Amino acid sequence: MLRRRGIRGVVLDLDNTLAGWNAPRPTREVKAWVQRLRGSGVGAVILSNNGKGRVEDFADWLGVPFIPHARKPSAKGFRKAMAVLGTTPQTTAVIGDQVFTDILGGNRVGMFTILVTPLTRQEFVGTRAVRRVEGAVLQHFARTGLRVPSSAG
Repeated sequence: MLRRRGIRGVVLDLDNTLAGWNAPRPTREVKAWVQRLRGSGVGAVILSNNGKGRVEDFADWLGVPFIPHARKPSAKGFRKAMAVLGTTPQTTAVIGDQVFTDILGGNRVGMFTILVTPLTRQEFVGTRAVRRVEGAVLQHFARTGLRVPSSAG
């Protein structure tokens, strides 16, 4: 589906997108998915607000480049990810579990964005607070006909 849309690179969030919050390494299924993605000619980079140690360890398990301390939704990290991938906004997708970081940041620079359901309910305390507002926004979108992922659980 991504290749058909002209996507040549994917910016991936880490916590609750690729793995549960603070999980030390990817599952075999995630590792296989990233390998299939890359095998189809779509590059991948992890863009995370986490610190370098956390992101580097996880990215090493997947064999993909990474950008820590991204300060999402700041456009700077997303532009840096495109530079790593050698892509443009029109050929880059963002996959993440948070509207106000992953999706907002990707949309700010014109990328194709994919919102996924968080893998677990366990997460950083600040994220839990933002989820309440995010839930209200997603309910509004659902009422207006926008397709949104169902909640984790």
